[in-house]
Amino acid sequence: MVKKTFRFSEASVDYYFEGNINRLNQIADKRNIVVITDKKVFNAHGARFKSYRSIVIPSGEKYKIQQTVDKIIGELIKLKADRTTLLVGIGGGVITDITGFVASIYMRGVKFGFVPTTVLAMVDAAIGGKNGIDVGGFKNLVGTIRQPEFLLFDTTLLGTLPEKEWRNGFAEIIKHSCIKNGALFKELQEVNLDYFKKQKAALAELIKKNVLIKTRVVQADEFETGERKILNFGHTAGHAIETVHNIPHGYAVSLGMVFAAHLSETILGYKDREALSALLKKYKLPVHYPLNKEAVQERLVMDKKRLGKEMNFILLEKTGKAVIHPIPVKALQRLIAAY
Repeated sequence: MVKKTFRFSEASVDYYFEGNINRLNQIADKRNIVVITDKKVFNAHGARFKSYRSIVIPSGEKYKIQQTVDKIIGELIKLKADRTTLLVGIGGGVITDITGFVASIYMRGVKFGFVPTTVLAMVDAAIGGKNGIDVGGFKNLVGTIRQPEFLLFDTTLLGTLPEKEWRNGFAEIIKHSCIKNGALFKELQEVNLDYFKKQKAALAELIKKNVLIKTRVVQADEFETGERKILNFGHTAGHAIETVHNIPHGYAVSLGMVFAAHLSETILGYKDREALSALLKKYKLPVHYPLNKEAVQERLVMDKKRLGKEMNFILLEKTGKAVIHPIPVKALQRLIAAY
């Protein structure tokens, strides 16, 4: 494993690239570890961590709620978990979110680490310290920002990933290229999803590149007072679409990016809207969907990025350069209605 340590405002995080989940006991004392995972991951990979104490929850975003947190805390009490316990979330974005959240509140804070098992979790959800749960249909409305002890990237875990989850992850990779790396956008245009699924070395390098993109943005603005907001490109509308239409996160973000590119073209003169749509389609992501615009608007009003009567939207000046652009809520509603 290749270890690289990154310093954040209040903690250092060890990243293990080219990692192997079988070597988890080399990172921490096995006696202190409690694994938190879901049924799908446990069924696919549980044999690789069966000797660890484990808490297994149902799979899916609908379980990223307070009732699940209460269940996990109850299990930790039964296991006599104390302040020396290390929680290790092994799974996708739901597992990393809920593990980090539980770790932040159990006994006023215990240590935790992540072994992400999806592309989306590897390049996005596991990085940056955001941990939270959904409340009343609103995504990540309650949560914390607290860094894990470590991230272990084992790309062999992607071998059982369904096609839908590959697409989900590549929505975030395309997002990173749009906001921070125009050269990556061009690289993605030259190949396709099947290429990365077959070329393991290229996939590992791509994941590392995206991990570093997000990590550097977070290091510059850990608590999202400025630049970190650009990571929300496609997510403002995307989260509302995801909740209203119950579609996968990456699919909703793809639709959100198309809408944000439309706004970018209208407001800032962005020139690559068609190229972005073409790239999303190349990676088998949707660019059109029959939206319930009224319901999407209602969800947007409660988005965390709304400040008073304005919504902070992330737009593109050009591919590779994102900006924070406040839009009055009423104007945004008109733009959605006309879209």
